[in-house]
Amino acid sequence: MRPNFLTLLLCLIGYVFFTSCDQESAPVKVDWPEIKTESKPWTRWWWMGNGVDEAGITAQLEAFSRAGIGGVEIAPIYGVQGEESRFIDFLSPQWMEMLKHTLDEAARLGMKVDMTQGTGWPFGGPHIPKEMGAGRLFIEEYQLSSGEKLSKPIVALDRRDQPIEAALQILTAYGSNGEVLDLFDKVDSNGQLDWTAPEGIWELIAGFSGNTSQQVKRAAPGGSGYVVDHLSKEAVNTYLMRFDTAFDTGDYPVRAMFNDSYEVYNADWTPEFLRAFSQRRGYDLKLHIRDLISEEDTESSRRVKSDFRETMSELLLETFTNQWRDWANDRQMLVKNQAHGSPGNLLDLYGTVDIPEIETFGSTQFDIPGLKYEKEHLSTREPPDPYMLKFASSAAHVTGKPLVSSESLTWLAEHFRTPLSLAKPELDQLFLSGINHVFFHGSAYSPEDYPWPGWLFYASVHFGPTNSFWKDLNAMNDYIARCQAVFQEAKPDNELLVYWPIYDVWQDPEQRSLYQLTVHNISEWLIPTPFYRLNEELQKGGWQTDYISDNQLMSADVGAGQLILPGSQYRVLFVPELESLPLATLERMIGLAEAGATIIFQNSKWDVPGLADYEERKGKLDNLLNSLSFNEIDGIQVADVGGGKIIVEKDASKALKWLDVRGETIADSGMKFMRMKQETGKIYFLVNHSNTNIDQELRLNSKGQSAVIMDPVSGKMGHVPVKQTDSGMSLRVQIKPGESLMVRTLDGKSTNDQWNYTTEGEPVTIEGNWEVSALTGGPELPLTFTTSNLVSWTENTGGWEYFSGTARYSIKVELSDPEASDYLLKFDQLGESATVRVNGDSVGTIWSVPKELKIGSYLKAGTNELEIEVSNLMANRIRYMDLNKIEWRKFHEINFVNIDYKQFDASVWEPMPSGIIGEVKLVPLTSE
Repeated sequence: MRPNFLTLLLCLIGYVFFTSCDQESAPVKVDWPEIKTESKPWTRWWWMGNGVDEAGITAQLEAFSRAGIGGVEIAPIYGVQGEESRFIDFLSPQWMEMLKHTLDEAARLGMKVDMTQGTGWPFGGPHIPKEMGAGRLFIEEYQLSSGEKLSKPIVALDRRDQPIEAALQILTAYGSNGEVLDLFDKVDSNGQLDWTAPEGIWELIAGFSGNTSQQVKRAAPGGSGYVVDHLSKEAVNTYLMRFDTAFDTGDYPVRAMFNDSYEVYNADWTPEFLRAFSQRRGYDLKLHIRDLISEEDTESSRRVKSDFRETMSELLLETFTNQWRDWANDRQMLVKNQAHGSPGNLLDLYGTVDIPEIETFGSTQFDIPGLKYEKEHLSTREPPDPYMLKFASSAAHVTGKPLVSSESLTWLAEHFRTPLSLAKPELDQLFLSGINHVFFHGSAYSPEDYPWPGWLFYASVHFGPTNSFWKDLNAMNDYIARCQAVFQEAKPDNELLVYWPIYDVWQDPEQRSLYQLTVHNISEWLIPTPFYRLNEELQKGGWQTDYISDNQLMSADVGAGQLILPGSQYRVLFVPELESLPLATLERMIGLAEAGATIIFQNSKWDVPGLADYEERKGKLDNLLNSLSFNEIDGIQVADVGGGKIIVEKDASKALKWLDVRGETIADSGMKFMRMKQETGKIYFLVNHSNTNIDQELRLNSKGQSAVIMDPVSGKMGHVPVKQTDSGMSLRVQIKPGESLMVRTLDGKSTNDQWNYTTEGEPVTIEGNWEVSALTGGPELPLTFTTSNLVSWTENTGGWEYFSGTARYSIKVELSDPEASDYLLKFDQLGESATVRVNGDSVGTIWSVPKELKIGSYLKAGTNELEIEVSNLMANRIRYMDLNKIEWRKFHEINFVNIDYKQFDASVWEPMPSGIIGEVKLVPLTSE
């Protein structure tokens, strides 16, 4: 019995083993993941004046759905002049009926709905009394000499020296001999100080708890009022209660509540701030008010300002962000938050919400041939920065949030002058930075019967049906959907974790006590820092990074030598050069090293931040450092700590190479990349933002038996030959400027068709007479014309100068027996996007750079009919309206401004080149 049982057991083990091996290496056919609602791009949907109705909502949602948009984010905003009869008060019963209809119609169309939890921005409204509005610390200063008394009352004054409503909370006297006295209790109810100055010169500083009086910006009807005090639990709860009242009237399955970027100005106080500060920082801020308001760079001022900013950050996280999140989650809704602009630790604020959201503002000028940049029509503010974008994605990766969203393409270029081709590299930069849930900025609700161009928001880009690129938007949306379907299904695969030294930012003495970290001032708080330079160096070396905060580091664990966070695992923790490191953070880092982690410091002489118990905390920090025993190995300082290592080395590449943590050599090719992982292999997203074609063998640090190249623009894919290397595999990649590809490595074999590498032959210019006829657009459809010399259609008479819309270019093309593997249709210049038909068959849409399309499979020997339907931009028609003084800018509030926030006037523009310009070529392609 026993031998038979053992034989059976061994056979069973062998069967399981070989079956498992066989299953692991089973052939795989790669396909695009299922396109889900979140895979598609969404759009911010401005309800102007809340002037919506059911028919209009249905019509616009159906238009969005047909264009490939997966969801909307309702954003109530100011309205249109002359349309006041349409206005609906925010959260009124009628407004809730419109929301219900929106939710029902979206569900019918397979879409979803988010909404701004307010109108305009920031949070606030008519139900917020002034005492619960955003708080501000007002300062008054007085000077007394020995024996003098203050004759005037101690009150807060405005710029005109008029009293303002603010409660005295601080009165501190500083003597010329170093004395510090708290005089608060010596002030009566009328503001009179009962105190005579002792010997010396005395500086008195009074602090008053008041209000910024900031009103909700760009508010919709029913939404005007004071901005809420984000640092007060009571005020935030009062703000949220209004939504309970409205939402308790029915079932409103909003997916997520949204909070726009933190644009609460001068809000540096809340009535309970002194108590919160004392409890958290361990000393009385009143006695250090001079250091808080000082403009001098002193050690005490640095420490007090750091403590003040840390307290602000904690209050904003706890009283606003966490309370708001809990409120929504309790009601089966998510929260989506733009933390940037906050006076707090952005990583903590992003990380605590369900969907962190970053934004892009302006355009990054990529060196891509053929990409149209009109410098006079671009924003002069700081362009989007990939290292700023990664704050949101890092927080998501570290905390395990599956979606990272972006308010995308805000002011990418001037109104009516932004082609889809300009959007692609900006979108690719978002994807490279870990963003996987794009929201367009944006789309204004507009009644179908309203004259062109309809209702518009003051800031571009206009993603609405009246934009002449609308018919081609589907192609860009398909691209986004394919990319995001992959990125949402895969997991991040960043090998390095970089600590963000927020205390070095907080102790900056040159900034006022309230320090808001916006996307527009990164030249102050981000770009000049060693943290930024380290991330630049690591990316150039082919390593991928996420950022981590002090608080998030406390939840880290270690397993198999890797740092384990709720959302990702990392091989190394990097600590950039820094000045201040909290004692608790260093203790945690050493604890992680003892558990087996590897930590690299770029310097080892630090201070502790903050004022209270400084000497004690600094001594403990020094003792911890001195307890580490470093040895020099290959020129690197290494300390073995428990099962792990602590390394001190300024040269990041040197330290990583010593650890045999290899960067991807993709970075040497001129391409940008992002790597993710799936159960069956890795995914590389490759982007060519350079000005040269790339055709080379690419070495990947990923092992596998096969690889598939995937083109998210065309949707095509195919397996490619791979070579095994010591570190992984290599394969050939062809990628032109502006293009993006994915490479998916597989543990097993691929059953996909083969990917075609091609060589371009001698191009042939298409010659003959083109018939050009307007299809849709305005202000009127111009006359059809025939030409053999392709120039901008604005150079023709008959109404073409002002035409914005779509025109068809038709020509007969004679082709002998097509021997090439394929043919590439190329343009000298295309203004701006086009759909192509060959012999009556739809081939595809050209919307991005390079502006070309493979059409060979549609060609035949003999006569071919080529039709190219070109859509230009809205600029020329808007120019016509402004030249003829046709009123269309009639919006309340800011009305309509140009990209520099000045009066918009298109009458000064020259006609924008449109249509096919220059030669059209057929390029034979030979498969290799």
